[in-house]
Amino acid sequence: MFFGVSCFIFMDITTAVEFRNFTFQYRAQSAPTLYDINLTINKGEKVMIAGPSGSGKSTIGHCINGLIPHYYKGAITGKLLVDGQDTAEMDIFSLSRHVGTVLQDSDGQFVGLTVGEDVAFALENDMIALPEMKQKVLKTTQTVAMDPFLKSHPQELSGGQKQRVALAGVMVDDVDILLFDEPLANLDPATGKSAIELIDETRKQSGATIIVIEHRLEDVLWRKMDRIILMDEGRIICDNTPDEILSSGILRRYGIREPLYVTALSYAGVKITPEMHPESLNSMEVSDYRDVLMNREKQITPVSQPSPGSEILSFRNVSFSYDEGGRKILDNISFSIRRGEMSAIAGKNGAGKSTLCKLICGFIQPSAGQIMLNGADASGQSIYERAQTVGYVMQNPNQMICKAMIREEVGYGLYLRGVQQDEIDKRVDAALKTCGLYPFRNWPVSALSYGQKKRVTIASILVMEPDLLLLDEPTAGQDFRHYTEIMTFLQELQSQGITILMVTHDMHLMLEYARRSIVLADGKLICDDSAARVLSDPDVIERANLKETSLFTLAQKAGLDDPLNFIENFISHEKELRS
Repeated sequence: MFFGVSCFIFMDITTAVEFRNFTFQYRAQSAPTLYDINLTINKGEKVMIAGPSGSGKSTIGHCINGLIPHYYKGAITGKLLVDGQDTAEMDIFSLSRHVGTVLQDSDGQFVGLTVGEDVAFALENDMIALPEMKQKVLKTTQTVAMDPFLKSHPQELSGGQKQRVALAGVMVDDVDILLFDEPLANLDPATGKSAIELIDETRKQSGATIIVIEHRLEDVLWRKMDRIILMDEGRIICDNTPDEILSSGILRRYGIREPLYVTALSYAGVKITPEMHPESLNSMEVSDYRDVLMNREKQITPVSQPSPGSEILSFRNVSFSYDEGGRKILDNISFSIRRGEMSAIAGKNGAGKSTLCKLICGFIQPSAGQIMLNGADASGQSIYERAQTVGYVMQNPNQMICKAMIREEVGYGLYLRGVQQDEIDKRVDAALKTCGLYPFRNWPVSALSYGQKKRVTIASILVMEPDLLLLDEPTAGQDFRHYTEIMTFLQELQSQGITILMVTHDMHLMLEYARRSIVLADGKLICDDSAARVLSDPDVIERANLKETSLFTLAQKAGLDDPLNFIENFISHEKELRS
Protein backbone atom coordinates (compact mmCIF):
# COMPACT_ATOMS: atom_id res chain seq x y z
CA MET A 1 0.00 0.00 0.00
CA PHE A 2 1.33 3.54 -0.85
CA PHE A 3 0.94 6.05 1.97
CA GLY A 4 2.34 9.15 0.15
CA VAL A 5 4.67 10.10 3.02
CA SER A 6 8.13 10.07 1.50
CA CYS A 7 7.50 12.83 -1.04
CA PHE A 8 8.50 15.56 1.48
CA ILE A 9 11.56 14.03 3.09
CA PHE A 10 14.06 15.60 0.68
CA MET A 11 13.11 19.21 1.51
CA ASP A 12 16.27 21.16 2.38
CA ILE A 13 15.57 22.31 5.93
CA THR A 14 19.00 24.00 6.20
CA THR A 15 18.10 26.71 3.67
CA ALA A 16 16.53 29.96 4.87
CA VAL A 17 16.33 31.81 1.56
CA GLU A 18 16.86 30.51 -1.96
CA PHE A 19 16.53 32.40 -5.24
CA ARG A 20 16.41 30.21 -8.34
CA ASN A 21 16.91 31.97 -11.70
CA PHE A 22 14.85 34.83 -10.25
CA THR A 23 14.09 37.92 -12.33
CA PHE A 24 11.86 40.81 -11.32
CA GLN A 25 10.63 43.83 -13.28
CA TYR A 26 8.60 46.61 -11.63
CA ARG A 27 5.34 47.30 -13.41
CA ALA A 28 6.34 50.90 -14.15
CA GLN A 29 9.83 50.01 -15.46
CA SER A 30 10.89 49.14 -19.00
CA ALA A 31 13.63 46.73 -17.88
CA PRO A 32 14.08 44.29 -14.98
CA THR A 33 15.60 45.45 -11.70
CA LEU A 34 16.82 41.93 -10.85
CA TYR A 35 18.31 39.61 -13.45
CA ASP A 36 18.58 35.84 -13.09
CA ILE A 37 19.38 35.83 -9.36
CA ASN A 38 20.72 32.56 -7.95
CA LEU A 39 21.40 32.89 -4.25
CA THR A 40 21.22 30.60 -1.22
CA ILE A 41 21.33 31.84 2.38
CA ASN A 42 21.52 29.04 4.92
CA LYS A 43 19.74 29.01 8.25
CA GLY A 44 21.70 30.74 10.98
CA GLU A 45 23.96 32.59 8.54
CA LYS A 46 24.76 36.26 8.93
CA VAL A 47 25.18 37.94 5.56
CA MET A 48 25.53 41.46 4.24
CA ILE A 49 24.06 42.61 0.92
CA ALA A 50 25.96 45.59 -0.48
CA GLY A 51 26.05 47.52 -3.72
CA PRO A 52 25.68 51.00 -5.19
CA SER A 53 22.34 52.81 -5.21
CA GLY A 54 20.04 51.26 -7.77
CA SER A 55 21.93 47.95 -7.77
CA GLY A 56 18.83 46.02 -6.67
CA LYS A 57 19.80 45.22 -3.09
CA SER A 58 16.67 46.81 -1.59
CA THR A 59 14.57 45.02 -4.20
CA ILE A 60 16.12 41.72 -3.04
CA GLY A 61 14.98 42.62 0.49
CA HIS A 62 11.46 43.47 -0.70
CA CYS A 63 11.25 40.07 -2.39
CA ILE A 64 12.33 38.24 0.75
CA ASN A 65 9.82 39.98 3.05
CA GLY A 66 6.94 39.84 0.57
CA LEU A 67 6.58 43.54 -0.28
CA ILE A 68 7.25 42.24 -3.77
CA PRO A 69 4.84 41.29 -5.30
CA HIS A 70 2.15 42.03 -2.69
CA TYR A 71 2.82 45.80 -2.44
CA TYR A 72 5.25 46.61 -5.25
CA LYS A 73 3.72 45.03 -8.35
CA GLY A 74 5.66 43.59 -11.24
CA ALA A 75 6.57 40.56 -13.35
CA ILE A 76 8.44 37.62 -11.80
CA THR A 77 10.16 34.67 -13.40
CA GLY A 78 12.01 31.95 -11.52
CA LYS A 79 11.44 30.94 -7.92
CA LEU A 80 12.03 32.27 -4.42
CA LEU A 81 11.86 29.88 -1.47
CA VAL A 82 11.71 31.08 2.14
CA ASP A 83 12.15 28.35 4.74
CA GLY A 84 11.61 25.85 1.94
CA GLN A 85 8.26 27.30 0.87
CA ASP A 86 7.57 28.86 -2.52
CA THR A 87 6.71 32.51 -1.86
CA ALA A 88 4.46 32.54 -4.94
CA GLU A 89 2.08 30.40 -2.89
CA MET A 90 2.30 32.55 0.27
CA ASP A 91 0.53 35.79 1.15
CA ILE A 92 2.38 38.60 2.91
CA PHE A 93 0.88 37.64 6.28
CA SER A 94 2.25 34.10 5.96
CA LEU A 95 5.67 35.45 4.98
CA SER A 96 5.70 37.74 8.03
CA ARG A 97 5.67 34.59 10.18
CA HIS A 98 9.07 33.74 8.72
CA VAL A 99 10.68 37.13 7.98
CA GLY A 100 10.85 40.14 10.30
CA THR A 101 12.00 43.44 8.76
CA VAL A 102 13.62 46.36 10.59
CA LEU A 103 13.23 49.37 8.29
CA GLN A 104 15.81 52.08 7.63
CA ASP A 105 13.31 54.69 8.85
CA SER A 106 12.11 53.36 12.24
CA ASP A 107 9.38 56.02 12.43
CA GLY A 108 7.64 54.35 9.50
CA GLN A 109 7.40 51.10 11.46
CA PHE A 110 5.62 52.27 14.61
CA VAL A 111 1.89 51.64 15.07
CA GLY A 112 1.44 51.81 18.86
CA LEU A 113 1.11 54.82 21.15
CA THR A 114 3.63 53.34 23.59
CA VAL A 115 6.63 51.05 23.27
CA GLY A 116 4.69 48.23 24.93
CA GLU A 117 1.73 48.61 22.57
CA ASP A 118 3.99 48.70 19.53
CA VAL A 119 5.88 45.54 20.47
CA ALA A 120 2.60 43.77 21.28
CA PHE A 121 0.96 44.63 17.96
CA ALA A 122 1.78 41.34 16.21
CA LEU A 123 0.64 39.35 19.25
CA GLU A 124 -2.67 41.22 19.31
CA ASN A 125 -3.23 40.29 15.67
CA ASP A 126 -2.61 36.67 16.63
CA MET A 127 -5.15 37.00 19.48
CA ILE A 128 -2.62 35.90 22.10
CA ALA A 129 -4.07 35.86 25.63
CA LEU A 130 -3.21 39.00 27.61
CA PRO A 131 -1.09 37.31 30.36
CA GLU A 132 1.04 35.50 27.73
CA MET A 133 1.24 38.66 25.66
CA LYS A 134 2.59 40.73 28.57
CA GLN A 135 5.14 38.05 29.38
CA LYS A 136 6.41 37.85 25.78
CA VAL A 137 6.58 41.64 25.42
CA LEU A 138 8.56 41.96 28.65
CA LYS A 139 10.96 39.18 27.68
CA THR A 140 11.55 40.60 24.21
CA THR A 141 12.09 44.19 25.36
CA GLN A 142 14.49 42.92 28.02
CA THR A 143 16.48 41.24 25.24
CA VAL A 144 16.98 44.60 23.52
CA ALA A 145 17.31 46.55 26.81
CA MET A 146 14.13 48.58 26.26
CA ASP A 147 11.96 47.23 29.12
CA PRO A 148 12.35 50.48 31.17
CA PHE A 149 10.63 52.35 28.30
CA LEU A 150 7.48 50.23 27.93
CA LYS A 151 5.20 53.20 28.71
CA SER A 152 7.18 55.73 26.64
CA HIS A 153 5.93 57.09 23.31
CA PRO A 154 8.14 55.87 20.43
CA GLN A 155 8.64 59.42 19.15
CA GLU A 156 10.22 60.41 22.47
CA LEU A 157 13.08 57.95 21.96
CA SER A 158 16.51 58.46 20.42
CA GLY A 159 17.37 56.97 17.03
CA GLY A 160 19.11 53.99 18.59
CA GLN A 161 16.24 53.34 21.00
CA LYS A 162 13.71 53.50 18.16
CA GLN A 163 15.66 50.87 16.30
CA ARG A 164 15.69 48.60 19.34
CA VAL A 165 11.90 48.93 19.63
CA ALA A 166 11.52 48.12 15.93
CA LEU A 167 13.71 45.04 16.40
CA ALA A 168 11.65 43.93 19.41
CA GLY A 169 8.48 44.34 17.36
CA VAL A 170 9.64 41.72 14.86
CA MET A 171 11.44 39.45 17.34
CA VAL A 172 8.34 39.04 19.51
CA ASP A 173 6.78 36.84 16.81
CA ASP A 174 9.71 34.36 16.92
CA VAL A 175 10.59 34.78 13.24
CA ASP A 176 13.42 32.72 11.76
CA ILE A 177 14.81 35.41 9.45
CA LEU A 178 15.64 39.00 10.44
CA LEU A 179 16.13 41.50 7.61
CA PHE A 180 17.77 44.87 8.39
CA ASP A 181 17.43 47.58 5.72
CA GLU A 182 20.28 50.08 6.27
CA PRO A 183 20.10 49.88 10.08
CA LEU A 184 22.94 52.39 10.60
CA ALA A 185 21.71 55.22 8.37
CA ASN A 186 20.29 57.46 11.12
CA LEU A 187 22.45 56.44 14.08
CA ASP A 188 25.41 58.14 15.71
CA PRO A 189 28.67 56.12 15.48
CA ALA A 190 28.59 54.67 18.99
CA THR A 191 24.90 53.77 18.73
CA GLY A 192 25.58 52.20 15.32
CA LYS A 193 28.34 50.15 16.89
CA SER A 194 25.89 49.05 19.60
CA ALA A 195 23.30 48.20 16.94
CA ILE A 196 25.75 45.86 15.19
CA GLU A 197 26.55 44.26 18.55
CA LEU A 198 22.82 43.89 19.24
CA ILE A 199 22.26 42.21 15.86
CA ASP A 200 25.13 39.83 16.59
CA GLU A 201 23.83 39.00 20.07
CA THR A 202 20.33 38.46 18.66
CA ARG A 203 21.71 35.91 16.20
CA LYS A 204 23.58 34.10 18.98
CA GLN A 205 20.57 33.99 21.30
CA SER A 206 17.86 33.14 18.77
CA GLY A 207 19.77 31.33 16.04
CA ALA A 208 17.94 33.50 13.50
CA THR A 209 19.24 34.07 9.99
CA ILE A 210 20.49 37.66 9.71
CA ILE A 211 20.44 39.65 6.45
CA VAL A 212 21.86 43.19 6.59
CA ILE A 213 21.48 45.63 3.67
CA GLU A 214 23.93 48.48 4.30
CA HIS A 215 26.43 50.90 2.71
CA ARG A 216 28.66 51.34 5.76
CA LEU A 217 30.75 48.19 5.37
CA GLU A 218 33.43 49.01 7.92
CA ASP A 219 30.80 49.61 10.61
CA VAL A 220 28.92 46.39 9.78
CA LEU A 221 32.18 44.44 10.02
CA TRP A 222 32.52 45.50 13.64
CA ARG A 223 31.11 42.02 14.26
CA LYS A 224 31.89 39.00 12.11
CA MET A 225 29.83 38.42 8.97
CA ASP A 226 29.75 35.05 7.22
CA ARG A 227 29.46 36.46 3.70
CA ILE A 228 29.19 39.66 1.70
CA ILE A 229 26.91 39.56 -1.35
CA LEU A 230 27.88 42.35 -3.74
CA MET A 231 25.34 43.53 -6.32
CA ASP A 232 25.47 45.83 -9.32
CA GLU A 233 22.85 46.63 -11.97
CA GLY A 234 20.49 43.94 -10.75
CA ARG A 235 23.02 41.12 -10.74
CA ILE A 236 25.10 39.38 -8.07
CA ILE A 237 28.70 40.05 -9.04
CA CYS A 238 30.42 38.59 -5.99
CA ASP A 239 29.44 36.32 -3.08
CA ASN A 240 32.31 35.51 -0.77
CA THR A 241 33.76 35.87 2.71
CA PRO A 242 34.70 39.38 3.91
CA ASP A 243 38.42 38.45 3.93
CA GLU A 244 38.29 37.40 0.27
CA ILE A 245 36.30 40.45 -0.84
CA LEU A 246 38.45 42.97 1.04
CA SER A 247 41.54 41.39 -0.52
CA SER A 248 40.16 41.56 -4.06
CA GLY A 249 39.97 45.35 -4.46
CA ILE A 250 36.50 44.97 -5.99
CA LEU A 251 34.60 47.24 -3.57
CA ARG A 252 35.68 50.65 -4.81
CA ARG A 253 34.98 49.67 -8.41
CA TYR A 254 31.34 49.16 -7.47
CA GLY A 255 30.71 52.18 -5.26
CA ILE A 256 31.29 50.62 -1.84
CA ARG A 257 33.79 52.17 0.52
CA GLU A 258 36.33 49.72 1.91
CA PRO A 259 37.48 50.13 5.53
CA LEU A 260 39.83 53.09 5.97
CA TYR A 261 42.58 50.92 7.45
CA VAL A 262 42.54 48.75 4.30
CA THR A 263 42.78 51.87 2.11
CA ALA A 264 45.65 53.27 4.21
CA LEU A 265 47.63 50.01 3.99
CA SER A 266 47.00 49.84 0.23
CA TYR A 267 48.26 53.42 -0.22
CA ALA A 268 51.46 52.40 1.57
CA GLY A 269 52.01 49.58 -0.92
CA VAL A 270 50.91 46.71 1.33
CA LYS A 271 49.25 43.90 -0.64
CA ILE A 272 46.09 42.87 1.22
CA THR A 273 45.62 39.08 1.27
CA PRO A 274 42.93 36.84 2.83
CA GLU A 275 45.57 35.37 5.13
CA MET A 276 45.92 38.80 6.78
CA HIS A 277 42.23 38.58 7.87
CA PRO A 278 41.42 42.18 6.84
CA GLU A 279 37.77 41.74 7.91
CA SER A 280 38.78 43.13 11.30
CA LEU A 281 41.64 45.36 12.33
CA ASN A 282 41.66 43.48 15.66
CA SER A 283 42.60 40.26 13.87
CA MET A 284 45.34 41.83 11.71
CA GLU A 285 49.01 41.88 12.64
CA VAL A 286 50.08 45.32 11.40
CA SER A 287 53.26 45.98 13.42
CA ASP A 288 55.27 44.49 10.51
CA TYR A 289 54.16 47.42 8.35
CA ARG A 290 55.43 50.22 10.60
CA ASP A 291 58.31 51.19 8.28
CA VAL A 292 56.25 51.25 5.07
CA LEU A 293 53.54 53.33 6.74
CA MET A 294 56.12 55.82 8.03
CA ASN A 295 57.78 56.05 4.62
CA ARG A 296 54.42 56.74 3.01
CA GLU A 297 53.82 59.59 5.47
CA LYS A 298 57.04 61.30 4.44
CA GLN A 299 56.00 61.30 0.77
CA ILE A 300 52.73 63.19 1.36
CA THR A 301 52.60 66.96 1.02
CA PRO A 302 49.88 68.50 3.22
CA VAL A 303 47.11 70.18 1.23
CA SER A 304 46.76 73.85 2.08
CA GLN A 305 43.38 75.09 3.25
CA PRO A 306 41.89 78.29 1.80
CA SER A 307 41.58 81.09 4.30
CA PRO A 308 37.97 81.62 5.44
CA GLY A 309 36.29 84.95 4.90
CA SER A 310 34.17 87.16 7.14
CA GLU A 311 31.78 85.81 9.77
CA ILE A 312 28.45 84.64 8.33
CA LEU A 313 26.88 82.88 11.35
CA SER A 314 27.46 83.34 15.04
CA PHE A 315 25.90 81.80 18.15
CA ARG A 316 26.44 83.90 21.26
CA ASN A 317 25.60 82.14 24.53
CA VAL A 318 22.52 80.54 22.98
CA SER A 319 20.27 78.32 25.10
CA PHE A 320 16.98 76.67 24.22
CA SER A 321 14.21 74.84 26.09
CA TYR A 322 10.95 73.60 24.61
CA ASP A 323 9.21 74.34 27.93
CA GLU A 324 9.89 77.52 29.88
CA GLY A 325 12.07 76.60 32.81
CA GLY A 326 12.36 73.02 31.57
CA ARG A 327 15.37 70.96 30.54
CA LYS A 328 17.78 72.86 28.31
CA ILE A 329 18.11 71.15 24.93
CA LEU A 330 20.97 73.56 24.20
CA ASP A 331 22.90 75.21 27.01
CA ASN A 332 25.03 78.35 26.51
CA ILE A 333 26.29 77.51 23.00
CA SER A 334 28.84 79.85 21.39
CA PHE A 335 30.62 79.41 18.06
CA SER A 336 31.02 81.21 14.75
CA ILE A 337 31.14 80.11 11.11
CA ARG A 338 33.04 82.06 8.45
CA ARG A 339 32.31 82.41 4.75
CA GLY A 340 33.71 79.63 2.62
CA GLU A 341 34.15 77.18 5.48
CA MET A 342 32.97 73.60 5.36
CA SER A 343 32.30 72.55 8.93
CA ALA A 344 30.60 69.62 10.66
CA ILE A 345 28.34 69.41 13.69
CA ALA A 346 28.63 66.05 15.42
CA GLY A 347 27.32 64.38 18.55
CA LYS A 348 25.13 61.57 19.77
CA ASN A 349 21.43 61.18 18.99
CA GLY A 350 19.51 63.64 21.13
CA ALA A 351 22.49 65.96 21.71
CA GLY A 352 20.67 68.97 20.24
CA LYS A 353 22.00 68.98 16.67
CA SER A 354 18.61 69.12 14.96
CA THR A 355 17.46 71.81 17.42
CA LEU A 356 20.53 73.84 16.45
CA CYS A 357 19.46 73.60 12.79
CA LYS A 358 15.93 74.77 13.62
CA LEU A 359 17.37 77.78 15.45
CA ILE A 360 19.55 78.71 12.47
CA CYS A 361 16.55 78.53 10.11
CA GLY A 362 14.29 80.48 12.48
CA PHE A 363 11.79 77.65 12.97
CA ILE A 364 12.23 78.21 16.72
CA GLN A 365 13.67 81.10 18.73
CA PRO A 366 16.37 80.85 21.43
CA SER A 367 15.36 81.00 25.08
CA ALA A 368 18.50 83.03 25.73
CA GLY A 369 21.45 84.40 23.78
CA GLN A 370 21.77 85.80 20.29
CA ILE A 371 22.09 84.43 16.74
CA MET A 372 23.82 86.62 14.16
CA LEU A 373 23.54 86.20 10.37
CA ASN A 374 25.82 88.28 8.14
CA GLY A 375 26.68 90.44 11.14
CA ALA A 376 23.05 91.31 11.98
CA ASP A 377 20.81 90.08 14.77
CA ALA A 378 18.57 87.41 13.22
CA SER A 379 15.89 87.53 15.89
CA GLY A 380 13.69 89.92 13.92
CA GLN A 381 13.93 88.00 10.63
CA SER A 382 11.07 85.84 9.40
CA ILE A 383 11.61 82.27 8.18
CA TYR A 384 11.20 83.54 4.61
CA GLU A 385 13.86 86.21 5.12
CA ARG A 386 16.30 83.72 6.59
CA ALA A 387 15.68 81.38 3.64
CA GLN A 388 17.28 84.01 1.38
CA THR A 389 20.57 83.27 3.15
CA VAL A 390 20.18 79.75 4.59
CA GLY A 391 19.20 76.65 2.64
CA TYR A 392 18.25 73.70 4.84
CA VAL A 393 18.22 70.05 3.76
CA MET A 394 16.44 67.99 6.41
CA GLN A 395 17.52 64.54 7.57
CA ASN A 396 14.30 62.76 6.57
CA PRO A 397 13.48 63.48 2.90
CA ASN A 398 9.83 62.51 3.38
CA GLN A 399 9.42 65.58 5.59
CA MET A 400 10.48 67.91 2.74
CA ILE A 401 8.92 66.48 -0.40
CA CYS A 402 5.56 67.96 -1.37
CA LYS A 403 5.26 67.36 -5.14
CA ALA A 404 4.54 64.14 -7.00
CA MET A 405 7.12 64.46 -9.80
CA ILE A 406 10.88 64.89 -9.43
CA ARG A 407 11.34 67.89 -11.76
CA GLU A 408 8.39 69.65 -10.17
CA GLU A 409 9.76 69.04 -6.66
CA VAL A 410 13.27 70.29 -7.43
CA GLY A 411 12.02 73.45 -9.15
CA TYR A 412 9.19 74.27 -6.75
CA GLY A 413 11.14 76.75 -4.63
CA LEU A 414 12.21 78.69 -7.71
CA TYR A 415 8.60 78.71 -8.93
CA LEU A 416 7.44 80.20 -5.62
CA ARG A 417 10.09 82.92 -5.97
CA GLY A 418 8.75 83.84 -9.41
CA VAL A 419 11.80 82.72 -11.41
CA GLN A 420 11.22 82.44 -15.18
CA GLN A 421 10.56 78.91 -16.46
CA ASP A 422 13.62 78.84 -18.76
CA GLU A 423 15.88 79.64 -15.83
CA ILE A 424 14.08 77.09 -13.64
CA ASP A 425 14.62 74.37 -16.27
CA LYS A 426 18.32 75.20 -16.61
CA ARG A 427 19.00 75.21 -12.87
CA VAL A 428 16.90 72.09 -12.22
CA ASP A 429 18.76 70.12 -14.92
CA ALA A 430 22.13 71.15 -13.47
CA ALA A 431 21.14 70.14 -9.92
CA LEU A 432 19.68 66.82 -11.07
CA LYS A 433 22.87 65.97 -12.98
CA THR A 434 25.00 66.85 -9.97
CA CYS A 435 22.94 64.63 -7.69
CA GLY A 436 22.87 61.70 -10.13
CA LEU A 437 19.14 62.02 -10.75
CA TYR A 438 18.97 63.32 -14.31
CA PRO A 439 18.02 59.90 -15.80
CA PHE A 440 15.00 59.88 -13.44
CA ARG A 441 13.99 63.50 -14.07
CA ASN A 442 10.48 62.59 -15.30
CA TRP A 443 9.82 59.92 -12.67
CA PRO A 444 7.37 60.20 -9.79
CA VAL A 445 9.11 60.71 -6.44
CA SER A 446 7.25 57.68 -5.05
CA ALA A 447 9.26 55.37 -7.34
CA LEU A 448 12.58 56.34 -5.69
CA SER A 449 14.48 54.68 -2.88
CA TYR A 450 15.08 56.50 0.41
CA GLY A 451 18.61 57.46 -0.67
CA GLN A 452 17.38 58.76 -4.02
CA LYS A 453 14.70 60.86 -2.28
CA LYS A 454 17.50 62.30 -0.16
CA ARG A 455 19.25 63.44 -3.32
CA VAL A 456 16.02 65.03 -4.58
CA THR A 457 15.83 67.19 -1.44
CA ILE A 458 19.48 68.22 -1.79
CA ALA A 459 18.84 69.18 -5.42
CA SER A 460 15.75 71.20 -4.44
CA ILE A 461 17.88 73.35 -2.13
CA LEU A 462 20.94 73.61 -4.38
CA VAL A 463 18.86 75.28 -7.12
CA MET A 464 18.08 78.12 -4.67
CA GLU A 465 21.79 79.08 -4.48
CA PRO A 466 21.90 79.97 -0.76
CA ASP A 467 24.89 81.68 0.94
CA LEU A 468 24.87 79.16 3.81
CA LEU A 469 23.93 75.57 3.05
CA LEU A 470 22.84 73.65 6.13
CA LEU A 471 22.61 69.89 5.63
CA ASP A 472 21.33 67.35 8.16
CA GLU A 473 23.03 64.01 7.32
CA PRO A 474 23.67 64.87 3.64
CA THR A 475 25.15 61.49 2.71
CA ALA A 476 22.91 59.14 4.72
CA GLY A 477 21.81 56.23 2.54
CA GLN A 478 24.22 57.16 -0.30
CA ASP A 479 26.67 54.76 -1.88
CA PHE A 480 30.32 55.80 -2.12
CA ARG A 481 30.07 57.08 -5.72
CA HIS A 482 27.04 59.32 -5.06
CA TYR A 483 28.49 60.30 -1.67
CA THR A 484 31.66 61.45 -3.43
CA GLU A 485 29.73 63.23 -6.22
CA ILE A 486 27.60 65.13 -3.72
CA MET A 487 30.58 66.11 -1.55
CA THR A 488 32.64 67.10 -4.60
CA PHE A 489 29.80 69.34 -5.72
CA LEU A 490 29.54 70.84 -2.23
CA GLN A 491 33.27 71.56 -2.39
CA GLU A 492 32.73 73.33 -5.71
CA LEU A 493 30.03 75.45 -4.09
CA GLN A 494 32.42 76.14 -1.22
CA SER A 495 35.09 77.31 -3.68
CA GLN A 496 32.51 79.79 -5.03
CA GLY A 497 32.10 81.28 -1.55
CA ILE A 498 29.09 79.30 -0.29
CA THR A 499 29.43 78.22 3.32
CA ILE A 500 28.66 74.58 4.13
CA LEU A 501 27.55 73.42 7.57
CA MET A 502 26.77 69.71 7.93
CA VAL A 503 25.19 67.75 10.75
CA THR A 504 26.60 64.26 10.40
CA HIS A 505 27.18 60.90 12.06
CA ASP A 506 29.59 59.94 9.28
CA MET A 507 33.10 60.06 10.72
CA HIS A 508 34.62 59.48 7.26
CA LEU A 509 32.87 62.60 5.96
CA MET A 510 34.11 64.63 8.93
CA LEU A 511 37.69 63.49 8.41
CA GLU A 512 37.87 64.09 4.69
CA TYR A 513 35.79 67.19 4.09
CA ALA A 514 35.22 69.27 7.22
CA ARG A 515 37.72 71.99 8.11
CA ARG A 516 36.55 71.74 11.71
CA SER A 517 34.09 69.80 13.83
CA ILE A 518 31.73 71.33 16.39
CA VAL A 519 30.85 68.58 18.85
CA LEU A 520 27.75 68.59 21.08
CA ALA A 521 26.95 66.35 24.05
CA ASP A 522 23.94 66.67 26.34
CA GLY A 523 23.16 70.13 24.98
CA LYS A 524 26.65 71.55 25.54
CA LEU A 525 29.45 72.34 23.11
CA ILE A 526 32.33 70.15 24.28
CA CYS A 527 34.83 70.53 21.43
CA ASP A 528 35.53 72.75 18.41
CA ASP A 529 38.61 71.42 16.62
CA SER A 530 39.81 69.56 13.53
CA ALA A 531 38.08 66.23 12.84
CA ALA A 532 41.37 64.37 13.18
CA ARG A 533 41.85 65.71 16.70
CA VAL A 534 38.21 65.08 17.63
CA LEU A 535 38.37 61.44 16.53
CA SER A 536 41.62 60.88 18.37
CA ASP A 537 40.39 62.22 21.71
CA PRO A 538 39.01 59.39 23.92
CA ASP A 539 37.16 61.78 26.24
CA VAL A 540 35.33 63.59 23.43
CA ILE A 541 34.58 60.28 21.69
CA GLU A 542 33.02 58.82 24.84
CA ARG A 543 30.99 61.91 25.79
CA ALA A 544 29.62 62.49 22.28
CA ASN A 545 28.97 58.85 21.26
CA LEU A 546 31.48 59.07 18.44
CA LYS A 547 33.82 56.31 17.35
CA GLU A 548 37.59 56.33 17.17
CA THR A 549 38.67 56.30 13.55
CA SER A 550 40.26 53.03 12.46
CA LEU A 551 43.17 55.10 11.11
CA PHE A 552 44.06 56.02 14.69
CA THR A 553 43.80 52.36 15.76
CA LEU A 554 45.96 51.30 12.80
CA ALA A 555 48.62 53.87 13.67
CA GLN A 556 48.67 52.75 17.30
CA LYS A 557 48.83 49.04 16.45
CA ALA A 558 51.63 49.69 13.95
CA GLY A 559 53.57 51.60 16.61
CA LEU A 560 53.72 54.91 14.76
CA ASP A 561 55.15 57.80 16.76
CA ASP A 562 52.48 60.36 15.82
CA PRO A 563 49.04 58.81 15.05
CA LEU A 564 47.44 62.24 14.62
CA ASN A 565 49.96 63.22 11.96
CA PHE A 566 49.32 59.87 10.23
CA ILE A 567 45.58 60.62 10.07
CA GLU A 568 46.09 64.15 8.75
CA ASN A 569 48.51 62.87 6.08
CA PHE A 570 45.98 60.24 5.01
CA ILE A 571 43.34 62.97 4.61
CA SER A 572 45.78 65.08 2.58
CA HIS A 573 46.44 62.14 0.27
CA GLU A 574 42.69 61.54 -0.21
CA LYS A 575 42.21 65.22 -1.10
CA GLU A 576 45.12 65.07 -3.52
CA LEU A 577 43.59 62.05 -5.26
CA ARG A 578 40.19 63.76 -5.54
CA SER A 579 41.70 66.93 -6.98
